[in-house]
Amino acid sequence: MKAAMYYEKANDTDVRCMLCPHGCFLKPGQTGICRARKNIEGELYSINYGKMTSLALDPIEKKPLVNFHPGSYILSAGSFGCNLKCSFCQNWRISQAESQSADMTPEALVEKAVGLLPRGNIGIAYTYNEPLIWYEFVRDCSLLAHENGLLNVLVTNGYIQKEPMEKLLPFVDAMNIDLKAFSSDFYKSICKGEIDFVMNTIRLCAEACHVEVTNLLIPGENDSEEEVSALSSWLAEVSQNITLHLTAYHPDYKMKKPGFMSRKRMFELINVAKKHLKNVYCGNMHILI
Repeated sequence: MKAAMYYEKANDTDVRCMLCPHGCFLKPGQTGICRARKNIEGELYSINYGKMTSLALDPIEKKPLVNFHPGSYILSAGSFGCNLKCSFCQNWRISQAESQSADMTPEALVEKAVGLLPRGNIGIAYTYNEPLIWYEFVRDCSLLAHENGLLNVLVTNGYIQKEPMEKLLPFVDAMNIDLKAFSSDFYKSICKGEIDFVMNTIRLCAEACHVEVTNLLIPGENDSEEEVSALSSWLAEVSQNITLHLTAYHPDYKMKKPGFMSRKRMFELINVAKKHLKNVYCGNMHILI
């Protein structure tokens, strides 16, 4: 646990978190939507600081990042919690539910990453759950990682206020940002968030580091040719260098329907996106029917 950044005191006992667009107003003992930031005796704390639920050396392509040091590996670290509530979440066991964790300091994580350099490791990826609600730990680790010649990668939903994102960006080398749909209604009803903030994060970060974007396609929800065309066209306006990953939905968490995306439909939509972007890839090929 560590004192949180980006909050304001409403009075002697209550606080408002200013890290993400939710702006949670918290009374003593209350925890934010993300489950990671808590009002303790009138001050806000990051309660997932140093709490590690997942740690693995992954291929960089698994993040997914295909045009950032391809063929390399990266030490991938995750905690718990998320500030969106996507009913189709495919990693809900650590993002939305209680999960076991182990304590780890920034120094220990960086030391482990350095020790893996002989195995092809290039740095640290903050991933699995939502890393931006792990803000203080990610910031401390990222600064220390750069001091040790390591690269930093964020795999994120991009749901953050501008100022904290700007302050973190100097320590970030690459990002995969999850743009869950190109519809305000989808974000509000299915993810419990607002798309404009994610779009702003993509614009901001594409100017500062390597950015790839993932769009999980759900049959009947966000997989129309019109929506995929609009999404990829907008990304092309932001930067032609952005890589787009179209990945296939499978039933999970609270969304048990619709069924699996078909291989045929995925390739149809990839061709739609390629009319606007030069780098478009298909993910979750192993679950396609």
